[in-house]
Amino acid sequence: QVQLVESGGGLVQAGGSLRLSCVASGRTFSSNTMGWFRQAPGKEREFVAAISRISGSTYATDSVKGRFTISRDNDENTVYLQMNSLKPEDTAVYYCAAGPSGILPAFFYNYHYWGQGTQVTVSS
Repeated sequence: QVQLVESGGGLVQAGGSLRLSCVASGRTFSSNTMGWFRQAPGKEREFVAAISRISGSTYATDSVKGRFTISRDNDENTVYLQMNSLKPEDTAVYYCAAGPSGILPAFFYNYHYWGQGTQVTVSS
């Protein structure tokens, strides 16, 4: 089992920044791919970004490229999502997810473990 705990969400004005954190515990070798997804009210869960704990390779959806950065601290079993230039359309519950190596990172069904989510609200 892997437990994931997110933090760092909140209310911010458009153009502002937030940094989300996700701490993994338990069988962390089962979390070689770490991802962030988000879900806005009435919408499907959407891929945001992912990172390989082994290679450090990163992936991001086009709508956040140049604004969001995913990074990791393997010693602390923590993954971060730095979000800059936030827009009202970024408003959603953000979820951290963990999955094995070699998965297609943009597909939520490839992840085995999920955090409880943290709310991000961007006001205009």
